[in-house]
Amino acid sequence: MTVSFTCTTTTQLDRDELFERSLSIDAHTGSMRFSRERAVAGVTSGRIGLGQQVTWRAWHFGVPVRMTSAITELEAPHRFVDEQVRGPFRAFRHVHEFSLQDGATTMVDRIEFTAPFEVLGAVAERWLLRPYLRHLIGVRNRFLVSPAGAGRG
Repeated sequence: MTVSFTCTTTTQLDRDELFERSLSIDAHTGSMRFSRERAVAGVTSGRIGLGQQVTWRAWHFGVPVRMTSAITELEAPHRFVDEQVRGPFRAFRHVHEFSLQDGATTMVDRIEFTAPFEVLGAVAERWLLRPYLRHLIGVRNRFLVSPAGAGRG
Protein backbone atom coordinates (compact mmCIF):
# COMPACT_ATOMS: atom_id res chain seq x y z
CA MET A 1 0.00 0.00 0.00
CA THR A 2 1.28 3.45 -0.90
CA VAL A 3 1.12 6.21 1.70
CA SER A 4 1.49 9.92 1.09
CA PHE A 5 1.64 13.11 3.11
CA THR A 6 2.39 16.79 2.62
CA CYS A 7 4.43 19.22 4.73
CA THR A 8 4.26 22.97 4.18
CA THR A 9 6.89 25.44 5.40
CA THR A 10 6.57 29.22 5.06
CA THR A 11 9.54 31.53 5.56
CA GLN A 12 10.83 35.00 4.77
CA LEU A 13 13.92 33.38 3.22
CA ASP A 14 14.38 34.15 -0.48
CA ARG A 15 12.85 31.42 -2.70
CA ASP A 16 16.00 31.00 -4.81
CA GLU A 17 18.15 30.64 -1.71
CA LEU A 18 15.80 28.09 -0.13
CA PHE A 19 15.68 26.15 -3.41
CA GLU A 20 19.50 25.98 -3.47
CA ARG A 21 19.71 24.99 0.21
CA SER A 22 17.25 22.18 -0.51
CA LEU A 23 19.58 20.77 -3.17
CA SER A 24 22.62 21.01 -0.88
CA ILE A 25 24.09 17.72 0.27
CA ASP A 26 25.89 19.60 3.06
CA ALA A 27 22.68 21.22 4.35
CA HIS A 28 20.91 17.86 4.33
CA THR A 29 23.77 16.28 6.26
CA GLY A 30 23.70 19.16 8.76
CA SER A 31 19.98 18.73 9.31
CA MET A 32 20.25 14.97 9.92
CA ARG A 33 23.18 14.90 12.35
CA PHE A 34 21.07 13.11 14.97
CA SER A 35 20.75 10.07 12.66
CA ARG A 36 24.44 10.17 11.70
CA GLU A 37 23.35 10.53 8.08
CA ARG A 38 26.12 11.10 5.60
CA ALA A 39 26.59 10.94 1.84
CA VAL A 40 28.84 7.99 0.98
CA ALA A 41 28.63 7.72 -2.83
CA GLY A 42 27.62 9.77 -5.85
CA VAL A 43 27.41 13.49 -5.10
CA THR A 44 28.76 13.66 -1.55
CA SER A 45 29.00 17.43 -1.05
CA GLY A 46 27.84 20.67 -2.62
CA ARG A 47 24.78 20.90 -4.85
CA ILE A 48 23.15 17.87 -6.44
CA GLY A 49 21.64 18.35 -9.90
CA LEU A 50 19.35 16.78 -12.44
CA GLY A 51 20.20 13.15 -13.20
CA GLN A 52 22.70 12.92 -10.35
CA GLN A 53 22.57 10.43 -7.50
CA VAL A 54 23.58 10.36 -3.85
CA THR A 55 23.85 7.35 -1.56
CA TRP A 56 23.04 8.07 2.08
CA ARG A 57 24.08 6.03 5.09
CA ALA A 58 22.21 6.66 8.35
CA TRP A 59 20.84 5.05 11.48
CA HIS A 60 17.06 4.90 11.92
CA PHE A 61 15.25 2.87 14.58
CA GLY A 62 18.68 1.63 15.72
CA VAL A 63 19.34 0.02 12.32
CA PRO A 64 21.87 1.10 9.68
CA VAL A 65 20.10 2.18 6.50
CA ARG A 66 21.55 2.79 3.05
CA MET A 67 19.51 4.55 0.35
CA THR A 68 20.41 5.87 -3.10
CA SER A 69 18.31 8.72 -4.49
CA ALA A 70 18.35 10.46 -7.85
CA ILE A 71 17.13 13.89 -8.88
CA THR A 72 14.65 12.93 -11.61
CA GLU A 73 13.07 16.33 -12.28
CA LEU A 74 14.38 19.87 -11.77
CA GLU A 75 12.73 23.17 -12.70
CA ALA A 76 14.71 25.85 -10.88
CA PRO A 77 13.66 27.60 -8.67
CA HIS A 78 10.15 26.15 -8.61
CA ARG A 79 10.34 22.39 -8.23
CA PHE A 80 12.46 19.27 -8.10
CA VAL A 81 11.85 15.59 -7.44
CA ASP A 82 14.07 13.00 -5.80
CA GLU A 83 13.28 9.30 -6.01
CA GLN A 84 14.80 6.20 -4.44
CA VAL A 85 16.88 4.20 -6.90
CA ARG A 86 18.00 1.60 -4.34
CA GLY A 87 17.15 1.28 -0.70
CA PRO A 88 14.78 0.13 1.97
CA PHE A 89 11.47 1.19 0.41
CA ARG A 90 9.64 -0.55 -2.41
CA ALA A 91 9.05 3.00 -3.69
CA PHE A 92 9.90 6.47 -2.40
CA ARG A 93 9.21 9.78 -4.19
CA HIS A 94 9.70 13.29 -2.77
CA VAL A 95 8.39 16.31 -4.69
CA HIS A 96 9.74 19.69 -3.52
CA GLU A 97 7.76 22.78 -4.62
CA PHE A 98 8.67 26.43 -4.02
CA SER A 99 6.38 29.43 -4.50
CA LEU A 100 6.04 33.06 -3.49
CA GLN A 101 2.88 34.03 -1.62
CA ASP A 102 2.19 37.35 0.08
CA GLY A 103 5.89 38.26 0.17
CA ALA A 104 6.92 34.95 1.73
CA THR A 105 8.38 31.74 0.33
CA THR A 106 6.30 28.61 0.68
CA MET A 107 7.99 25.22 0.39
CA VAL A 108 5.73 22.22 -0.02
CA ASP A 109 7.08 18.68 0.37
CA ARG A 110 4.94 15.90 -1.09
CA ILE A 111 6.11 12.46 -0.01
CA GLU A 112 4.83 9.17 -1.38
CA PHE A 113 6.24 5.81 -0.31
CA THR A 114 5.57 2.11 -0.06
CA ALA A 115 6.91 0.11 2.89
CA PRO A 116 9.63 -2.46 2.31
CA PHE A 117 7.73 -5.38 3.78
CA GLU A 118 4.40 -7.08 3.11
CA VAL A 119 3.55 -8.39 6.59
CA LEU A 120 2.11 -5.57 8.69
CA GLY A 121 3.07 -3.21 5.85
CA ALA A 122 -0.07 -1.04 6.00
CA VAL A 123 0.11 -0.73 9.79
CA ALA A 124 3.82 0.12 9.73
CA GLU A 125 3.37 2.62 6.89
CA ARG A 126 0.58 4.56 8.56
CA TRP A 127 1.47 4.33 12.26
CA LEU A 128 5.26 4.15 12.24
CA LEU A 129 6.88 5.24 8.98
CA ARG A 130 4.59 8.13 8.00
CA PRO A 131 4.89 9.92 11.39
CA TYR A 132 8.63 9.26 11.47
CA LEU A 133 9.20 10.55 7.93
CA ARG A 134 6.98 13.58 8.60
CA HIS A 135 9.18 14.31 11.64
CA LEU A 136 12.37 13.99 9.54
CA ILE A 137 11.02 16.40 6.91
CA GLY A 138 10.05 18.87 9.65
CA VAL A 139 13.54 18.72 11.20
CA ARG A 140 15.15 19.16 7.80
CA ASN A 141 12.93 22.11 6.87
CA ARG A 142 13.45 23.93 10.17
CA PHE A 143 17.20 23.57 9.62
CA LEU A 144 17.00 24.81 6.01
CA VAL A 145 15.21 28.03 6.95
CA SER A 146 17.41 28.69 10.01
CA PRO A 147 20.69 30.61 10.06
CA ALA A 148 22.44 27.23 10.54
CA GLY A 149 21.29 26.22 7.05
CA ALA A 150 23.05 29.22 5.47
CA GLY A 151 26.39 28.75 3.79
CA ARG A 152 25.72 25.10 3.09
CA GLY A 153 24.52 25.51 -0.49
